[in-house]
Amino acid sequence: MTSRTVGIPEVDGTEEVAVVIDVMRAFTTAAWAFHRGAEKIVLAADADEALAVKARHAGWLALKDGPPADGFDLVNSPGLIRAADLTGRTVIQKTTAGTVGALAVVEAELALCASFVVAGATARALAEAGADAVTFVATGEDGRAAEDLACADYLDRLLAGDAPDPGPWLRRARTSPAADDLRGGRRGGAHPDDAELCVEVDRFDFAMKVGLEDGLAVLRPHRTRPVPRRGGGS
Repeated sequence: MTSRTVGIPEVDGTEEVAVVIDVMRAFTTAAWAFHRGAEKIVLAADADEALAVKARHAGWLALKDGPPADGFDLVNSPGLIRAADLTGRTVIQKTTAGTVGALAVVEAELALCASFVVAGATARALAEAGADAVTFVATGEDGRAAEDLACADYLDRLLAGDAPDPGPWLRRARTSPAADDLRGGRRGGAHPDDAELCVEVDRFDFAMKVGLEDGLAVLRPHRTRPVPRRGGGS
């Protein structure tokens, strides 16, 4: 499988298979939302769209990055989302980079959203789809975010059939400017555990697939075949 890594400005509409990466924090938060019971996540382009969608759908919850704001029920923090009961709920997510990147490739033949917490399942989903080529979209800092590039490189190794120690890639993410900002309290709507929650590998066993449903960009958990256990017994 061949791959390339681009930033959002380089997305040109030719991507047939894309993996949109936002480690800190959009697609770590999204994975936790699914773990906490969310049925689906609607991705919004901006705050106004998120609130407009919420106004049309009673019971849907709106989530944004940054500090709490009027009209929004949740913030873009895995540390805070992990305590929420989202059973059966629909969450509308708006973030600065992650949701923008996903919307840019939502019409691709296969579009997945990823972070370290779903890395293994993402690689399996790509393999099961028989993809010949994949475009990784690193969303942070116009494609320069160290944590997103590290995740893309790690996924590339998994797709090559390797079983690498994730340590070197996690160190790149853990020492990134974004992680430093989270630990230093320089990002709004954050929990003290956010940086470490974003560098857990394979915390969840599902990938996350985005596509259009009734004119909305909808993210859903995508189950892959379980990894065969090594060894045997009778």
